[in-house]
Amino acid sequence: MAEVKVDTGNPELNQKVKEWFAWNKNEKNQEEIKSLLDRREHGTLEKIMLNRLLFGTAGLRGCMGAGYGRMNDLVIIQTSQGLGKYLNDVNPDAKAKGVVIGYDSRHNSHRFARLAAAAFLNAGIRVYLMGKIVPTPFVPFSVVQLGAAAGVMVTASHNPKEDNGYKVYWENGAQIIPPHDRGIQTSIEENVEPWENAWDIEKALADSHISDPLPEMSEKYFSKLSDSMLQKEKNKDSPLKFTVTAMHGVSHNYMVQAFEACNFKPLIPVKEQMVPDPEFPTVRFPNPEEGKSALDLSFKTADENNSTVILANDPDADRLAVAEKLKSGQWKVFTGNEEGALLGWWAWFRSRQLTPDIPPSDCYMLASTVSSKILSAIGKKEGFNFVETLTGFKWMGNSAHDLLNKEKTVLFAFEEAIGFMNGSEVLDKDGVSAAMRLAEMSTYLALEHNMTLYDKLQDIYKM
Repeated sequence: MAEVKVDTGNPELNQKVKEWFAWNKNEKNQEEIKSLLDRREHGTLEKIMLNRLLFGTAGLRGCMGAGYGRMNDLVIIQTSQGLGKYLNDVNPDAKAKGVVIGYDSRHNSHRFARLAAAAFLNAGIRVYLMGKIVPTPFVPFSVVQLGAAAGVMVTASHNPKEDNGYKVYWENGAQIIPPHDRGIQTSIEENVEPWENAWDIEKALADSHISDPLPEMSEKYFSKLSDSMLQKEKNKDSPLKFTVTAMHGVSHNYMVQAFEACNFKPLIPVKEQMVPDPEFPTVRFPNPEEGKSALDLSFKTADENNSTVILANDPDADRLAVAEKLKSGQWKVFTGNEEGALLGWWAWFRSRQLTPDIPPSDCYMLASTVSSKILSAIGKKEGFNFVETLTGFKWMGNSAHDLLNKEKTVLFAFEEAIGFMNGSEVLDKDGVSAAMRLAEMSTYLALEHNMTLYDKLQDIYKM
């Protein structure tokens, strides 16, 4: 691009725009800034150039586009350089331990992941880059399994198609919390100029210190999921048909594998939503938490196939919505709190069957402060402990890790925004394992007690 005249009337803005043109190599983003200059949209330029995206809920999330206040190649490079430098400063073993990187099926996610990999390699840190799109929970799972120093998932979860994000996990497999978020932000601001080879993706992919952990991690994940089933041999006899939607995201192939690993009959897919598509063409918002408005095609598919249970993942498969056909013929979409009550009861029931020798006083369940206190009520009756945390799975994941270090048993954690952590293999919400626990529970209730999920929910309330 030819040299662009920059004269906005604001010296600070002029400097930032010139800096951008000097450092950025993404032509589309260059043209975007040039167009704003040509149209003299200085207010927009100030907004996106003078306000850098800051670390929030475990990382960055925002609209894709040019400027330091948006998600783009240069911001990903700067963020990864800062994180890589911070890791080396606080963890002397970071270079050998490495960083796990995963990505979803949104626009630019694959490219962002590879640019992040290049930055970590430039910092001397080995990289475990997933070879294809993965559910978000695969990253924290792999961090722990590989003994990595950190993990990065490129995803905007259930946000609109215009957004993307950069989610960071620490070496304990939980999302980052203070002081690391502040330390990383400071390090980013100190490492904003792209390092040598920062834009050279091909060189990074040819580095001997980068590898694909997905085949090994996938095998371990599904093996552990299979082994966690209460009565795996009975799952194949389930009288229920499960309709499953990936909401145009990453989960379809992984859910197919999960159903097979856990011995269920094949799922019934919502075909219009099973293939990853970053445009999310069939839903206004790709968020199953929206309930009926996001599940219209699921209801249609289920009705056509005489299915009575719907399992709906969000695009990065860390959340799960559940719906069940009532005897009246109407569909009941369970709230996150109702799902939490069901999965909490099931976690306790399973623990008594599988590990009856563990005293209830050594068992824990968690929920955030914005969620129902149903687990507290059940715990008072059954004898297990309940811990309430601040809002967000970063707090529940880290609290669970602290309990595990004290040799306590963490059975379950949830937040009302349809996020569920079953057991302690993944210290974050996991929509794949949650789906298998719901399928297992509904099968058990149908086979052993001729009950539905809704029946059991009413029963829990009467406990």
